[in-house]
Amino acid sequence: MRKKTLKSLSRRVALGIAVAACFSPLTQAAELLTDGVFKVGMEVTYPPFESYDSNNNIVGLDPEFAALIAEQLNAKPQLIDTKFTSLILGIGKKYDAVISGMYVTPERLKQADAIPYALSGASIIALKSSAIQPKTEDELCGVKVGLQQGTTWVTSLKNHSDEYCLKNGKPAISIQEFPTAPEASQALLSKNINAQLEIAPAAQIIVDKSRGRLAISSTRLVYPLPLGIYVAKGNSELVTAIKSTLTTLKANGKYDAIIKKYNLERID
Repeated sequence: MRKKTLKSLSRRVALGIAVAACFSPLTQAAELLTDGVFKVGMEVTYPPFESYDSNNNIVGLDPEFAALIAEQLNAKPQLIDTKFTSLILGIGKKYDAVISGMYVTPERLKQADAIPYALSGASIIALKSSAIQPKTEDELCGVKVGLQQGTTWVTSLKNHSDEYCLKNGKPAISIQEFPTAPEASQALLSKNINAQLEIAPAAQIIVDKSRGRLAISSTRLVYPLPLGIYVAKGNSELVTAIKSTLTTLKANGKYDAIIKKYNLERID
């Protein structure tokens, strides 16, 4: 009698596990993906977040995150190079998610849902030989500042110019937008602007590649914010699944390894 009871219990437990698996967030998300492919939009001109290597492979922080998430979803990652300003518009159409060094902001959350995956902020880059070496955003008043078009700092700088610079009798910040970060860097090297605002890990790479001509002048992170994985608004199944994958990656140490490798801060 006891053996039959144990066998019956085992069957019920196995059935329960099977049923739970059928309704797990990862299983549900996998069913939402087309042909078992996790399509991710990103602008591949933004090292160390994403860039092409000498073999034309996409490498960096975000491709590594995309690959780990896809693995947890039992899917293959497909990375789709898209202009930064068009990324959110393609969610749910061209790709399942955007992972592209994109901050979580109220404006973007009106268009899509986001899962924070790391914390970072901006650095101010200046010509090493220049007398203009802004340490904080307060010292950008009257300075020609270049940055990539579509970044959240455009609005932040405009607000800071109005609310701090002008209200304190200082000249406004002159903001110049460029299609890509490298173009902003080139403008700085050509002395067409006096400073560049760039996300901290990318700023360090820009400085390292400048052969001693550029330097990070800021002494702390400017406008620190969480970076987000964006998905189509209302796609709660995929949001839940990605959150679940991040929990697993934090538990097995793979998350912390990437955060440390790219000099970001962990977000819980």
